[in-house]
Amino acid sequence: MKTVTSLIPARLDRLPWSRFHTMIIVGLGTAWILDGLEVQIVAANGFAETLDMSTEQITRAATVYLVGQVVGSLVFGALTDRIGRKKLFILTLAVYLVGSGIAGLSNSVWFLYIWRFVAGAGIGGEYSAINATIDELIPSKYRGRVDLIVNGTYWGGVMIGAIATIFLLDPAIFPIDWGWRIGFFIGPVLGLILIMIRRHIPESPRWMLTHGQGDRAESVVEGIERDVQDKES
Repeated sequence: MKTVTSLIPARLDRLPWSRFHTMIIVGLGTAWILDGLEVQIVAANGFAETLDMSTEQITRAATVYLVGQVVGSLVFGALTDRIGRKKLFILTLAVYLVGSGIAGLSNSVWFLYIWRFVAGAGIGGEYSAINATIDELIPSKYRGRVDLIVNGTYWGGVMIGAIATIFLLDPAIFPIDWGWRIGFFIGPVLGLILIMIRRHIPESPRWMLTHGQGDRAESVVEGIERDVQDKES
């Protein structure tokens, strides 16, 4: 096995905090808000009357989402080490967007289950790809605090979902059959904005180094350093 010696990890760690790092937090860390939003909207059970669901079926809808998260975390977690961080944090967000959006069109319980599983798989994959990317791009002296803040934004999503359901599930504002559907569309709308931001986030240079792409890693780090210097001057 070939040994590679590089200063790239040290160069990434010595960078001061910049708008580049803030972009990473906004573009990647918001996934936890989407998860909290999803969980709270489902917990409100707005779809139960429309789909004529029993208590057991409502509980199963939440369970299916959690199972999807576990499967997505395992499958996409393995893929992120194999094919790269950037491809996966774009793919997993797209999977979530499709799953959540189509779930909002459900007219049967099983249709809801299938697409809740897909949405959960996307969010589970997000956890794997995003934690790896944040840990590899954020300077070491900020890394622990950033991880705590990012993972804590889940509760911000729960709060947004709780506030949203007050209005979405009020039949005086929205028809009963449409309020919960709109709730499922909130996440995908936010996700579309995040995809635009994520397009500007580079592949992890640390991942490229471990996969024989030293020249590309060097080019990415030089670009990050130029970006930080330009915005500091």
